Amino acid sequence: MPRIDSFLKLGLAQGCSDVHLAVGVPPMLRMNGDLMPIKFRDLADTELESYVMEILSDSQKELFYSGKDLDFSYVGEEGGRFRVNLFRKDSGIGAVFRYIPDEVPTLEKLNMPAVLRDFCDFHQGMVLVTGSTGTGKSTTLAAMVHHLNTTRSLNIITLEDPIEFVHPSNKSQVIQRELGTHLKSFADGVRSAMREDPDVVLVGEMRDAETISMAMTAAETGHLVLGTLHTTSAVKTIDRIIDALPGELREQTKSFLGHSLKAVVTQVLVKTPDGRGRKAVLEILINNRAIAKLITTDQTHQIPAQLQTGRNVGMRSMDQALLEAIDANEVNPSDAIRYASDKKRFQRFVSDSVLLPTIDSAD
Repeated sequence: MPRIDSFLKLGLAQGCSDVHLAVGVPPMLRMNGDLMPIKFRDLADTELESYVMEILSDSQKELFYSGKDLDFSYVGEEGGRFRVNLFRKDSGIGAVFRYIPDEVPTLEKLNMPAVLRDFCDFHQGMVLVTGSTGTGKSTTLAAMVHHLNTTRSLNIITLEDPIEFVHPSNKSQVIQRELGTHLKSFADGVRSAMREDPDVVLVGEMRDAETISMAMTAAETGHLVLGTLHTTSAVKTIDRIIDALPGELREQTKSFLGHSLKAVVTQVLVKTPDGRGRKAVLEILINNRAIAKLITTDQTHQIPAQLQTGRNVGMRSMDQALLEAIDANEVNPSDAIRYASDKKRFQRFVSDSVLLPTIDSAD
């Protein structure tokens, strides 16, 4: 058994989401959002490298020694699937292992708003799930794919870096392709997928102009495209897409977003009141005529007002979602305020006196 499995096994036993290994510090576990060291010595450079080399293939070793970071999936000998990022830093190498549950989550088990199931009923267009790293975007998308897989007869093609949740074909056919193993880039994957008779294409990350452009083309030509962006609000998501493409395509991009963007879900993970878990809190934009007009006329700054008035159709701003979660006693107010835009609205809920000066000085 690779020696690194001992750390992973410990992490799973503790219920962590991530295991961090880096030179110069002891192994650490991400527990409910906080990073905690385990009782172990500081890892030495040669020691950690020897651990990692035991789980790499020859081709992965060659890539890593050529100076590239690695993203791959790893299954321990005693079980447990992980998404791995292997990198170098100033004092040596480092690795982060993200635990991927064996069971694909459902929207119901994740306690997601019912409107996310409605998004799965779209036959074409683009639905984006956004948020910072580690906010559960992949889990939400996996639950949406699972819903499609069990309720509709479709050809679903996922493009991932790396493959995380494994989806056995059920009512649908699910074809999972991995960056670096089955395809050179997300853009190449989308281009190929369009020749493979897809109904749904999942793009694991829309990280560059070419991928965004290809995803837009797929969404415009009769396919449902699910994708992610590392943006922290619906407005920032729309602005990022517009700014990512060349200036001469600006009007064309705005037109696409006005017509083919169906929804944007932005999520954060907020600690529960007992501190023993985290809950996904979602901002939801559903495109309609009013929002489409704001996009095409460069008035995206007015979109938050539309989110606040669109609750009857399932929309909500992040502040609204956070306040609802606080009222339902689902999240810790002192943690929720970190993600709020208008922090003063949350002042009456906060019990941590250290945060109050920060709130008072907020604009």
